[in-house]
Amino acid sequence: MRQYDLSPLYRSTVGFDRLFTLIDQMSGVEGTSQSYPPYNIERTGETAYRISVAVAGFAETDLSIETRENTLVIRGAKAPVEGSSGKTEVLYQGIAARAFERRFQLADHVQVTGAHLEHGLLHVALVREIPEAAKPRQIPIGAQGLKVVEVPKAAA
Repeated sequence: MRQYDLSPLYRSTVGFDRLFTLIDQMSGVEGTSQSYPPYNIERTGETAYRISVAVAGFAETDLSIETRENTLVIRGAKAPVEGSSGKTEVLYQGIAARAFERRFQLADHVQVTGAHLEHGLLHVALVREIPEAAKPRQIPIGAQGLKVVEVPKAAA
């Protein structure tokens, strides 16, 4: 994979640090992409989304969800079984139960609204709510000229 030097862009831009960090992360070493656990990202409405993560074999107590600085982190770790009698012997284990951590970068103004576990899938609901101050607004063009406001000069 090609490596790009983004340092000239750091010198001439302001406020795009997060974007450059994402590009650096995506252009990392090949073969380091996570494949466990599998997941889907779905759009459920105009501003609503859902992330579904396959967590077969994990209970609600084995999973944790955290958001921090536009990053959603889903972790899973099986708690050790207390009092296992050892009467059964696993001949083949095809259902993975290893610990995992899956990170998702969230766009600005995307909030997690809830999560639930159903049929081995962890569903995380997200919604994008743009604040009124950030929404585009129309500026009417008036027929009258602008009012000029004079600022009084300070007495010396």
